[in-house]
Amino acid sequence: MSKVASLSIENGIAIIEVNNPPVNTITAQVRDDLNSVLDDLEKAGNYQAVVFLCAGKTYFSGADINEFSGPPKEEEYRKLFARLENQDVPVITAMYGTVMGGGLEIALACHYRLAESKARFGFPEVTLGIFPGAGGTQRMPRIIGVEKTLEMVVSARPVDATTAKEMGFVDGIVEGDIKQAAIDYANQLIAEGAKVRPTSKMTVDPATGTDEIIEKFVAQAKKLYPGRQAALSAIDVVKASMTKSFEDGLLYEDKLVNIAKETPESKGAIHLFFAERQTAKVPGLADNVEKMDIKKAAIIGAGTMGGGIAMCFANAGIPATLIDVSQEGLDRGIERIKGDYGSRVKRGRMTQEKADATIALIDGATDMSAVSDADVVIEAVFEDMSLKQSIFKELDAKAKPGAILATNTSTLDINEIASVTGRPDKVIGLHFFSPANVMPLLEVVRTDSTSDSTIASAMNLAKTLRKTPVLAKVCYGFIGNRMMEGYAREAEFMALEGATPKKVDDALQKFGMAMGILAVFDMAGVDVGVNVHKANAEQFPPDPAYYQASQAIYDAGRMGQKNGKGFYLYKPGDRQRYEDPEALEILRKRAEELGIEQRNDHTEEEIIERCVYALINDGIKILEEGIALRASDIDVVWGAGYGFARFRGGPLYYADTIGLKTVYDGIMKYQAKFGDMHWQPASLLEKLAKEGKTLAQWEAEQA
Repeated sequence: MSKVASLSIENGIAIIEVNNPPVNTITAQVRDDLNSVLDDLEKAGNYQAVVFLCAGKTYFSGADINEFSGPPKEEEYRKLFARLENQDVPVITAMYGTVMGGGLEIALACHYRLAESKARFGFPEVTLGIFPGAGGTQRMPRIIGVEKTLEMVVSARPVDATTAKEMGFVDGIVEGDIKQAAIDYANQLIAEGAKVRPTSKMTVDPATGTDEIIEKFVAQAKKLYPGRQAALSAIDVVKASMTKSFEDGLLYEDKLVNIAKETPESKGAIHLFFAERQTAKVPGLADNVEKMDIKKAAIIGAGTMGGGIAMCFANAGIPATLIDVSQEGLDRGIERIKGDYGSRVKRGRMTQEKADATIALIDGATDMSAVSDADVVIEAVFEDMSLKQSIFKELDAKAKPGAILATNTSTLDINEIASVTGRPDKVIGLHFFSPANVMPLLEVVRTDSTSDSTIASAMNLAKTLRKTPVLAKVCYGFIGNRMMEGYAREAEFMALEGATPKKVDDALQKFGMAMGILAVFDMAGVDVGVNVHKANAEQFPPDPAYYQASQAIYDAGRMGQKNGKGFYLYKPGDRQRYEDPEALEILRKRAEELGIEQRNDHTEEEIIERCVYALINDGIKILEEGIALRASDIDVVWGAGYGFARFRGGPLYYADTIGLKTVYDGIMKYQAKFGDMHWQPASLLEKLAKEGKTLAQWEAEQA
């Protein structure tokens, strides 16, 4: 195995360089090779400073997450970092790219830190149910204080180089050849007689970690991560940097981070982390299959979704033409896009120059002939099959040969859409999630005729657009929206049975959903769901109460947030939702019409079980039918697109966690209570529950 770390001594400066592609993860080999290099350095002795660098596209991106499930490695990190920190000459490191987690922690063990202007730094660990475990909770407070450290650790948001310098853990910002800049800085320090700056010898300013400051971050952690422990443990360990010695602080960090690694919170989040990186792998798709180079896009429909999709391309540097049937609709769409970028500039998220350059990549047209030079055309109009088919007939005639024709439909049969074209092999579903320019998920839906080249091109395009693609086959609602049916169905039934929308939504949010489903309907527009169910009535069971809570709210003229009233009441200029007696009375009357008995004894347990077990059951059906490639793909769809609790790992991972027999028994309990029209266990669920197996075991057997 070739070495990934090298040592050279030039004009009295020792240069240590690591090159471990693709992103310089701090693997076991990196640690071993660095220790070997430090051994050689100690023998050399003829140097006045050390320059510590990485080669490749980024500085150390972090620790090796593959090691999280194995024996603790923190002691290895502590010993290695101490060897850097205990050098008796200045150690200068120069950072660039994405410096996260362990990558930032190794930099903190150096005495001086330079950063390239575009570098970004962060401690994202709490999103994985852990916290910095290689000294970050003890070194960073000694450099910048407790409050600033907790700002990074608890929020998990990265900061740019300018902010890093202002916070105090970056000494200088450099441009150009970063290696030469580090060498020049080393020579400057030597000339100035600069001393070593071991972080371990520093103390923490107690004024940066007062009780008031700690309480602020505890409240923030509880709000950001309800029901989770990692951020609270991180606060505890960072706080300890004020009272414990450096060595004792490291041991305390070690103890708590290894406890965190064993929690369901961490295991679920790490499952999703790897699952998201697995989705792009398509079994049976050859590595050398031809992929179209997407240089120009066209989007049909200048509404919120179409505009968001256009922004996705522009953000990726790809020109996009937004096409609408009317100039008025087009102008409105373009203004909405400009307003979004303008808001980013105001919030400091983007420079005006960058915003102007990005907006310039989007042009508009009202003539469908504008698709003629596009490599991919994405239709994003209303969920109406005849409308979409008429558009695809026109696109087939006007798009250039070989262009990919994609639909953003969320429910309709893409085989039927493809059938009206002369290029069904080039037709695919690209289901973006709203807002399209923000949400990371992209459902890529292959038809019976979609070619391997088109699939590969679409998956590659998702990467270019910085989306997480999940490949699915055609069925009603594909993966996400098909699973939504049972989940939301039970929430609606309970709202008719007498549980208030707030009671239902609060239970789901306590479970870990980003929003309760009835609040989601209000946000998306109650009319949207009602219209989808009307258009697809043949897909649903013959139950007169099916989705009648939404229908009753809609019939009363309540559309949700867009007109200030839906399942909840909304006040002008206030994003809060309020319980509304009028809505409760509307639901009560519809229940009475349907002969549904009212009760007010729904427990949190019942609400969660009915919604989540229905969701899991539909997910297992999708897996069994081959609509999804993997159980983990289903977890990604719900984790990235529907706000399912990431710390629970996704619905199917969660099912394995609590046991498939638990889910099966729950479904049979509700079948006995409500009948089998809606409570019919997936045959695979029944089989595995009776065999005492998990979905993970079943998938391994299939492989």
